[in-house]
Amino acid sequence: METVHVVAINPYRKGNKGKVFSYNIDTYDKVIGSEEIKKMIQQIRGELPIDGVDLNDAQAVKKAQERLKSELPFFCPHYGMFKNNVRRQENALPESFLFQTIIDVDDKEYVEKAIEKARELNCSSGIWNGSLLHLCYSARKKLHIGIRMPIGMTIEETQKAYCEALGVPYDESCITPERMIFLTDKDSEIYRSKMWCAVLPESEIQARRQAFLNRGLTVDGRGNAKSSYSLLAGDCKSPGTPSGDAIVNSNHKVQSNENNRLSGNHGDYAAPAGTAVQPAQSGNSNHADDSHFGNPGGNYGTDELGEASEKNLIAFDLFQESAGLKGMTIDSVGSRHSSLLAIMSAGASRVMSEEELMKVVRTKMPSYYQEDDCHQLIHDFYAKYADSCKPMSRDVIRVNALAEKQASRQVNSLQLTVNSPNANHTVQSSMLQVQSSEEDYPEPPAMPEKLPKLVELLISRTPEIYKPAVAHAIFPPLATHLWQTSFRYIDNVVHEATLSTCLLAGTGAGKSSVNKPISYIMEDIRKRDAENLKREKEWKEEMTRKGANKDKRKRPDNLVIQEIDADMTNPAFVMRTAEAQGRFLYTSLNELDQFDALKGTGNQHFRIMCLASDSDNQYGQTRVGTQSVTERVTIRFNWNASTTIQKGQRYFSKVLTDGPISRINFCTIPEREIGDEMPVFGDYDDAYREGLKPYIENLNNARGLIDCPEAFQLALRLKDENAEFSRLSQDRVYENLSFRANVIAYLKACVLYVANGCKWEPEIDEFIRWSERYDLYCKMRFFGDAIKRANFSNEKSSKRGPANLLQQLPDVFNFQQAEYLRSQLGMDKKGTPSMLRNWVNRNYIRKIPPKGVTGDVISIQLFSFEKLRNRKDGKEVKILES
Repeated sequence: METVHVVAINPYRKGNKGKVFSYNIDTYDKVIGSEEIKKMIQQIRGELPIDGVDLNDAQAVKKAQERLKSELPFFCPHYGMFKNNVRRQENALPESFLFQTIIDVDDKEYVEKAIEKARELNCSSGIWNGSLLHLCYSARKKLHIGIRMPIGMTIEETQKAYCEALGVPYDESCITPERMIFLTDKDSEIYRSKMWCAVLPESEIQARRQAFLNRGLTVDGRGNAKSSYSLLAGDCKSPGTPSGDAIVNSNHKVQSNENNRLSGNHGDYAAPAGTAVQPAQSGNSNHADDSHFGNPGGNYGTDELGEASEKNLIAFDLFQESAGLKGMTIDSVGSRHSSLLAIMSAGASRVMSEEELMKVVRTKMPSYYQEDDCHQLIHDFYAKYADSCKPMSRDVIRVNALAEKQASRQVNSLQLTVNSPNANHTVQSSMLQVQSSEEDYPEPPAMPEKLPKLVELLISRTPEIYKPAVAHAIFPPLATHLWQTSFRYIDNVVHEATLSTCLLAGTGAGKSSVNKPISYIMEDIRKRDAENLKREKEWKEEMTRKGANKDKRKRPDNLVIQEIDADMTNPAFVMRTAEAQGRFLYTSLNELDQFDALKGTGNQHFRIMCLASDSDNQYGQTRVGTQSVTERVTIRFNWNASTTIQKGQRYFSKVLTDGPISRINFCTIPEREIGDEMPVFGDYDDAYREGLKPYIENLNNARGLIDCPEAFQLALRLKDENAEFSRLSQDRVYENLSFRANVIAYLKACVLYVANGCKWEPEIDEFIRWSERYDLYCKMRFFGDAIKRANFSNEKSSKRGPANLLQQLPDVFNFQQAEYLRSQLGMDKKGTPSMLRNWVNRNYIRKIPPKGVTGDVISIQLFSFEKLRNRKDGKEVKILES
C-alpha cells in the first residue's frame, strides 16, 4: 500500500489563526511553490524591499517584516486533523497524531552546525538513528528540524532530549499539541523524507499507542505519565518498547545502520555528515484509506465537520433559484465554480457561516467539494465580502425566514411557484422578491451571545423568549437616574438621555416580563418619591382643614417626585416637571392609551413625546386663576409602555409622519407555538439587588458633559451603514427612521458607559448595533407600510420592504431600465437622475457614453451604466485613478 500523507494547514495568506484544514501534501507543495510566498520570504529576510516602507527607517522595516510574517500560511506538525477545523488543543484529534515534532533553532550562528549535527544524529547508533524527516529554513533564515519521535516518548520528552543532543536550548513553547509553523518557500526547504507528514503503517501506530497507554497516557501521549524517563542524548534506549514483532518501520533499530536509511521511509537515504544535502522531495499525495485515520486527504472528514442543517439545505436551494440556476446541474465540471459563486452572491453567504456553507456544499456539490478550488473559493469569498455587521437585504431576510419555517415543519424540499398569480411567494431569476403575509414575516435579529455586564445582570432572571424585550425596556428607568448629565452626538448637538420604549406584542405574550427589572432599577427613586408624596399629602390635608380666610402655608420646597401616575393630567405633569429641579420624570404604563390623560385640549401627549427628545425644548401653560398652574418648563420625560400590536398601530395611526414613532424605541415578543411550555422566571433576590447597586450609584453620581469616544465612533459607523443601505434600497421611510434610531442607540451606549463607571466594554459595541437593528426592524414591520401609505396616499402600499435596487438591475443597464424599476416599485420616476448621479459619485456605477456621439454628453438619460458592485457575476470592478 502506498504511503498516505496528511497535513493540517491553513493555506491562505492572512488566514484565520484559529482555523486549519486537512489536506494532502499536494496543497503543502502548492503553497510553498507559489511566487507570492517566495516574494514574501525575500521581503521578510530583507532581500527585497517592501512596498511603501522606507528602507532607511529600520523600525518601520522591522514592523513591516513582522506584519508580513504574521500573514504567512501555516501548518500544524503534530496532528493531521482538528475537530471542526478549529485549531485548539482540545480539538486535536488523537487518532490523527503523526508521531513527529519540529525542533526550533533560533540562533542564526548555529544553523549550519545544527544541520550537520542533525545528519550526524540521524546516522548514529542511538535512538535518533533514522529520525530526521525534514530540514527547512524558517522565515527569518533560522532553522526548523522535523523529526520522528522515539516510540513511547512524548512531545516534551522528545524536544528536551533532542535539543540536548543537538546542543541548542529547549523551547517549551514548541510542545503544545496545536503548535503552528509558518510556511516558507520551496527554496528554503533543505531536505524532506517521504515519511514527512505521513500516516504510519497500522502496526506501527498500534505499537506506538500501546507504548503510551502502558505509561498511563492517552494514545497520543497526553496526560500524566505513570513514570518518567531521563534520556541521555544519543545513547539511551527508547522507553516503553513493546516486545515481539509489533514494531514495523519504527525508529528504534528498524533499518540497517549500514545504509543510513531513514526510519519508515521505504529506502529513502539520509545524507551522512560531510556530504551534500539532498534536494526536497515531494511526498505522495494519494488519499488515505486507512481505517484508523478516517479521511485525511484534501477533504474534511464527515464526522469531524458534521451534517448540514435542514434549514441551510433549504436556504441553499432557494438561493440557487434566486441565482437563476433552478433545475440545472451545478456540480458539473466547467460550471460548478461559477454556480457556487452565483449562489453565494445571491445571499447564501449572509445566512450561513463559512463552516455551515462547507457542510451544505459537501451535500449539494459532493464532486466539487473534493477539490481544493472549492474550499479556496468559499474562503476567499467570505474573507472579502462577508460582514455580519451589515444589514441584510429584505429579500435575504425573507428567504432566511422561509427556510427556517419550512425546516421547522420538517419539509425536505421547498417548492416555490415562479410568477404564479395564485402563489404566496414569487421567485425571479434576477432577484428573490418574496411577497408574504404577516405570518411569514422574518424573526427579529438574534441577540448577541456576549452582552454588557449590566444588561446580562438585568436579564439574568428572565426566560429566553422575553430577554430581547427586557434588554430594551431597562434603558428608560436607567436613564432616569441621570441628572444634569449630557452627551454630544455626532451632529454636535448636546442630548440628555431621553429614552422611551414601547413593547408591542400579542395578547398573553408576556408583556409583564419587563416589570420586575424595572421595579428593581427604580427602587431608590421610588423610596425618595414615597417620602415626598407623604410630605405633599400632609400639606394638602393641612390646607383642607384651614378655612378659606386663614393664612395657608406655602407648598413645601424640594418636592421632587420623579415617577408620575399613569392618569396624570397635563397641568399636574407641568407642575411635577417644574418641581423636579431638572431631573427626569418617569412612568410605566400597562396600556398605551393611559397616555390619553395628558391630551389636554389637543393631542398634547404626542407633543410631549416629541418635545422630550428635542434639546432645550420649552413647554407649559399660562392660566389666570391664582390656584392654577402657570409654568414654562423643559420636558425631561422617560417612559415604558406596553400594548398589543393592533392597538399600538391604531394609537399612532393619526401621527405616522409627525415624529413620535421615530423617537420611540420599539420592541416585541415573538409569538409562541400553541402548547409550548410555560416560561419560568428566576428569583429576583438580594443578590440581584446588590449586583445592580454599583451601576445605579454610578448613574446617580454622574454630572456634566460626558465624553464617550467609543460610543461616538460607533454612532458614526452605524450612521454610515444605515446611509449605505438607504442609498441602495432607495427606501425613504427606512432612512428617516434610521436618523432617530441612531440617536437612541448612541444614548443607550452612553448610559451603559456611565453605569459601568465610564469604562467601555467590547460587548457594548455589538449589543448596541443589535439594539438599533432590532428597533428598526420593529418600526418597519409594524409601521413601515402605513407610513408609506401616509406619504404616498394616492399609491398602493407594498409589502416588499426595503430592497437593494442596484442588485436588481443588470450588470450593464440604461436610464430607461432604472426608471422602469423605480416605477414598478412605486417610486417617483423624477428621482431617477438624482439616484443615478448619487450612485456614480459613490462609485457604485460608472457611466458609459453613447456610441457614435462626439463632444460632451450633458443629459444623463443618454448614458448606459455599468455596475461596480452588487454584480450578478460576483465581481467587484475598481475604477483606476486618472
